[in-house]
Amino acid sequence: MAFRYAMTAGGVDNISRIEADMPAPGPGEVQVRLKGSSLNFHDYVTLAGLIPWIEYPRVPLSDGAGEIVAVGEGVTQYQPGDRVVTLFYPHWHAGRPTAKSKELILGETTDGCAQELLNLDVRSVARAPAHLGDPAAATLVCAGHTAWYALMEECGIGAGDAVLVQGSGGVSLFALQFAKAVGATVVATSSSDHKLERLGELGADHLINYASTP
Repeated sequence: MAFRYAMTAGGVDNISRIEADMPAPGPGEVQVRLKGSSLNFHDYVTLAGLIPWIEYPRVPLSDGAGEIVAVGEGVTQYQPGDRVVTLFYPHWHAGRPTAKSKELILGETTDGCAQELLNLDVRSVARAPAHLGDPAAATLVCAGHTAWYALMEECGIGAGDAVLVQGSGGVSLFALQFAKAVGATVVATSSSDHKLERLGELGADHLINYASTP
């Protein structure tokens, strides 16, 4: 038996814990025992029922990390015991994103990570960094990947470039750290002096309170 948390409608009051048998992974699949997850704004709008096309019941949460406990026929690149993270778009495996590769979204158009065990296509997981625990590794799935793709894949930033990060959400925090890692100058904005202080501690070079300095 394995547990999962399923929404029967929008709103956190409509989430129930369910226990059921989890089938063995099929050909080309891995079964992951999820040990960590992270919350993004996408999860909020999903849980709040603000995405009208969600079909219920639905298991929420898009970001997960854990350990492979079983592999299906034909899977050779992973074995039980390997640590992995999920992919926000399970069908986006390489190249530029397309409408088709973005059709499937964990926690939205297919069941997500608020469950004990999850069967996934072997191409829909990636190895978790060895130096990160499961909750930390799970933050890479949406916010981390979004920041990396924007800065490194789309813009190719490097030393001497300037990067503006707006606010202190997950994507901004990852963007700040990636930009500093390659030698870029980071300008951070927020309406909170307290948050700006923290952004400065994380390495932002210039801090602007857009409420007091419009």
